[in-house]
Amino acid sequence: MTQTLNIVGGGMAGSEAAWQAANMGIDVVIHEMRPKVETFAHKTGNLGEMVCSNSFRSDDSEQNAVGLLHWEMRAADGLIMQTADRHRLPAGGALAVDREPFAETVTARLKDHPNITISHQEVTSLPEDGHWIFATGPLTSTALGEAIRAETGAEALAFFDAIAPIVYFDSIDMTRAWMQSRYDKGETEEERTAYLNCPMDRDQYEAFIDALLAADKTEFHEGETAGYFDGCLPIEVMAERGRETLRHGPMKPVGLTNPHQPDVKAHAVVQLRRDNALGTLYNIVGFQTKMKYGAQTEVLRMIPGLEKASFARLGGIHRNTFLNSPTLLDEQMRLKSRPNIRFAGQITGVEGYVESAAMGLLAGRMAAGDILGQPIAPPPDTTAMGALITHITGGADAKTFQPMNVNFGLFPPVQGLKGGRRGRKDRYKAYTDRAKSDWRGWLAQTALDAA
Repeated sequence: MTQTLNIVGGGMAGSEAAWQAANMGIDVVIHEMRPKVETFAHKTGNLGEMVCSNSFRSDDSEQNAVGLLHWEMRAADGLIMQTADRHRLPAGGALAVDREPFAETVTARLKDHPNITISHQEVTSLPEDGHWIFATGPLTSTALGEAIRAETGAEALAFFDAIAPIVYFDSIDMTRAWMQSRYDKGETEEERTAYLNCPMDRDQYEAFIDALLAADKTEFHEGETAGYFDGCLPIEVMAERGRETLRHGPMKPVGLTNPHQPDVKAHAVVQLRRDNALGTLYNIVGFQTKMKYGAQTEVLRMIPGLEKASFARLGGIHRNTFLNSPTLLDEQMRLKSRPNIRFAGQITGVEGYVESAAMGLLAGRMAAGDILGQPIAPPPDTTAMGALITHITGGADAKTFQPMNVNFGLFPPVQGLKGGRRGRKDRYKAYTDRAKSDWRGWLAQTALDAA
């Protein structure tokens, strides 16, 4: 090929976009500024590095929209899902991975691809010509962010993404904690015991909430506002919304039985999930926080079983920038004012590793189609990827646009099915059956176009 596809950003979206385009015969250059230019959240220069969590969430492709997205990416020979399956850790019905070897494998496979070159020079402007995908994610550099803002003429939208703490397993008191997935979910014993549980009685829970509310928090810089994404709220923000909020969220006690006290029903339960293959690290599920480090250790050690916890990483908070995509991008994820530039990943207003990688997959294939002279239409909105791209490029209300996880609310209804909770199982199965059929059809058509 004489026309090169340039991809800025080597996270989930950029890595997947490069893989897809390269497999269609396109020469690709990945521009990843790390490790030359570091960010405060990343620890390495690896491609596909996981920052906030090691979970890709539910892997159920029949009853869950995220699991359906996993299925679609696997069917499209997706690099991110291939690598996640290779480095999978027990997590009940979820897909969690050993994050360091995951990123190392993504990096190695992209480096070894004959059509891919990697550059570590920072890109700070929007090019006038050539084929480009910007997949710079929530930590877009200041210079590039200013260039995007100048081009779009719009104020950058931002929310704050909080990182959960990680605990050393050998510092957890297993005479108080126990291993069990909620409702014993999973096909193997390892899956059914994938989570570590720390119970609280009512008094312990109330004291924990008091301490959480009183703890020192990270202050925002002047001009910043805390427009959090509801799927990633800091625990103290949830507590501020009501004392029972956490007990009905990440600390819900349902589906669990404490073997140390089988006759005592816990008032709340804190869950930890294995964070590496060795089982030496566990992250506290849903415990993103903006407490200052000293306050974090004091408050988190109030949790039964974590009284002597040692932390491999404490929680943190960072700004997460995204575009008002419904006004700025066309259905191909191209910048309307500069059609040679596509955006992909979290910067487009999707939330989550899987959603980011999925938008990279689509952007890579669409860009390759343009270079081949055979444009590829977006997938049907009955598929998970089609529902997401439709939402961010026009389905959402631009005035209230916020980052969105994939969910069945984005899908066109299946006619003739019962509504409400009682009909949900059949309804979700109908959504996923239809999506899989339509996704197979889209893949077949686009493969024919690109041949």
